Amino acid sequence: MGTLLTLDLPADSPVADLPWVITIGSLGDEEDWEPIVCGPYERAHALALAQAVVADEDLMAVVEPLLPRPDAEAIRDEIELARAAADEPVGAPSGAGDDDYETRRVRRGRAPTEAEVRAGWARIAARLVG
Repeated sequence: MGTLLTLDLPADSPVADLPWVITIGSLGDEEDWEPIVCGPYERAHALALAQAVVADEDLMAVVEPLLPRPDAEAIRDEIELARAAADEPVGAPSGAGDDDYETRRVRRGRAPTEAEVRAGWARIAARLVG
C-alpha cells in the first residue's frame, strides 16, 4: 500500500485554488529511480490521481501546490518568505512546516477521467490568465 503526503489545508484556504502537482517516487530504499512530477491539476484531481496510482504499490506521492509567479521578483519574494519561515523558532507559527502536512496510507479510489482532467486544465488556464 502506498503513501500520500499533502498539505493539511483549512476548508477555506485560497491555496486550494492554485494548480497542484504530483511527485511520485519509491517508498523504500529497494528501488533507485528519479521521482516523476506530473501536473498541473486541480487539487481534487491531483489527490484522486495520486491515490489511484500509489494505492496498490510501494510508492509515495507528494501532492503540493504550484506557485505561479509572473516574474523573477515575485519568485524572489517567495524565496524570502520560505527562508523567513525556516528561521522561525521551533513552536512558532509558520508557513509550510512539517506540521502542515498530512500523511496517510491510501486505498484505491475513483480517478478522474481524461475529460475531467482536461476540463480542470481549462479552468486552471483561465485562472492563470484571468
